[in-house]
Amino acid sequence: MDKLIIKGGKRLAGDVMVSGSKNASLPIFIATILAPGAHEIRNVPFLRDINTTIKVLESLGATIEGNGNVVKIDTSGLNRHEATYDLVKTMRASVLVLGPLLARFGKARVSLPGGCAIGARPINLHLKGLEALGAEITLEHGYVEARARKLKGARINFDVSTVGGTEQLMMAAATAKGETILENAAREPEIADLAEMLTSMGARIDGAGTDTIRINGVGELQPVVHSVMPDRIEAGTFMTAAAITGGDIRIHGMRPDHLDAFIFKLQDAGAEITHKDNIVRVKGPRKIRSVNIKTRPYPGFPTDMQAQMMALMTVADGTSMISENIFENRFMHVSELLRFGADIFIEGNSAMVKGVRKLSGAPVMATDLRASASLILAGLAADNTTEISRIYHLDRGYEAIEKKLSGLGADIQRVKEG
Repeated sequence: MDKLIIKGGKRLAGDVMVSGSKNASLPIFIATILAPGAHEIRNVPFLRDINTTIKVLESLGATIEGNGNVVKIDTSGLNRHEATYDLVKTMRASVLVLGPLLARFGKARVSLPGGCAIGARPINLHLKGLEALGAEITLEHGYVEARARKLKGARINFDVSTVGGTEQLMMAAATAKGETILENAAREPEIADLAEMLTSMGARIDGAGTDTIRINGVGELQPVVHSVMPDRIEAGTFMTAAAITGGDIRIHGMRPDHLDAFIFKLQDAGAEITHKDNIVRVKGPRKIRSVNIKTRPYPGFPTDMQAQMMALMTVADGTSMISENIFENRFMHVSELLRFGADIFIEGNSAMVKGVRKLSGAPVMATDLRASASLILAGLAADNTTEISRIYHLDRGYEAIEKKLSGLGADIQRVKEG
């Protein structure tokens, strides 16, 4: 098992390129099920979750080839409609194959994904929506079994905004008979990217990126070439790295309009942010100011940037309040940040962070993907040496982050534990 060793105190500077979005890539890969034939997906990041998705598709009969950041997926030979527990348990997004398999084969059998380290993310809204489209759903022996001769359009109002549920039903409805209206739909940029791909495939979708999406089903879809949007969470993490080290980083390939709420808060904290010609420049402040944060569904402050911003607030001037309103159990990084000498008190879904003058390097353990990033940020700002173990979490969502940070001047290396 690998770990990261960071010698902190280095001011980061230079240029870095943002990789393709993990959260956009996964449903885009799965959407290829809907159109038999050869698809080409570009700007794909090298990540564990991507490899897991490839294994799921291959288990269904797809043929997949990779060359650099381009992945070719041929779904013409799909001959199975079951995603087993062994595959689904390692990545919750695997459950998204349910709708596309049902739309293509009229039946699907997919393992329930089980628990999650950052809190329960039930798929009841997925199943309720598929039933509204005419599917017969049964739960047996830990599997969801779904059947439908032909899905039919329906009006579906989500009880709460759900990214996975919106993606699931948008894919399932693309070839359903008639019109489907998704109300209180998720508005994340990754939803719009999936809709763009489906539209290129021949789907008729309006309103993606708003809370009301209309899908007029078509008879069939065609294979496409599609380029994945940049990863806004990776971009936000590098922006935070500039701020916490007092650095000066130019970030290439990102979409600042995807991070408006985060950028406003980072500017409030004192960072100087400018952008021109698809390059965003972030200069860290001499003194970081404390800011209050409440995570919200998009376009609010992203829950996936909460841990990183908390790391920044540990060395801010003053006290900040951070409220997590999306997931329970998403403060597991707090106990590790305390090992750096941070001053954090948790009550319910809020954390009070009193900034300290300096963090001190320590051995810490990653508990989930975004917690991993917060520990790296703390290590970059801390005195002495930090060792971060269990970084397999990190490899789920950041492509070669230690190499990118090294290119910016960080003293960071990956080594084998023991």
